[in-house]
Amino acid sequence: MGEFFAEFLGTFLLIVLGNGVVANVNLDRTHSHGAGWIVITAGWGMAVFVAVFATQDISGAHLNPAVTLGLALSGLFGWAKVVPFVLAQMAGAMLGAFTVYFFFADHFRATRTPQVRKHCFCTAPAIRNYRNNFFSELVGTFILVLAVLLIHLPSLEIAGVESAKVGLGSLEALPVGLLVFAIGLSLGGTTGYAINPARDLGPRIVYSLLPFQEKDDPDWAYAWIPVLGPAAGAGVAVLVYLVMNSLA
Repeated sequence: MGEFFAEFLGTFLLIVLGNGVVANVNLDRTHSHGAGWIVITAGWGMAVFVAVFATQDISGAHLNPAVTLGLALSGLFGWAKVVPFVLAQMAGAMLGAFTVYFFFADHFRATRTPQVRKHCFCTAPAIRNYRNNFFSELVGTFILVLAVLLIHLPSLEIAGVESAKVGLGSLEALPVGLLVFAIGLSLGGTTGYAINPARDLGPRIVYSLLPFQEKDDPDWAYAWIPVLGPAAGAGVAVLVYLVMNSLA
């Protein structure tokens, strides 16, 4: 059970710090209100660093269903653990979102723009175009998962590797944080770079349950994009990795 709890805890830390920096920058009457996109992307990068550092030696610090799926498709992670890992990640993301809500409760009340409050939980497209939004999430996650595979895994045999510790933790914490920072800086402006189904879906569910006045719609019509886009990106990353591995 330790590795599943590590995925829960790591994803909780990821969302508390990641969604926390979004709230810190966007909600009214915080000291960092209006600090901007670079602060948000840096905060998310450091959130990944902290979450990976805390859990890498226990579960491999997947913290992302797309990463878990990509490793399973590669034969580097046991399929029997995929669903428990994803459920742990979802639970951690939801608890993290609730924690951000209670932590910033006064500032959520001080913020009268419903859309701003919603953005502290889940992503939304800057320009709504489902085809392009899907492609944005696919490409961002492709880069993330391919890096996971290429930086550490070429030395592993594809067949028979079942260890839960194969994952983001294998990259070491700081490079993973810098990778997510880079994705956010370069590619994040179109959709908010969810690149993680649990990071978006868990907090979106929490937002839909919270008793906000003048509440913005949870936008379930868009919610499939940050779930299926990252899943597709992970699949493409695996295909490219397997081709490169076969040619090596």
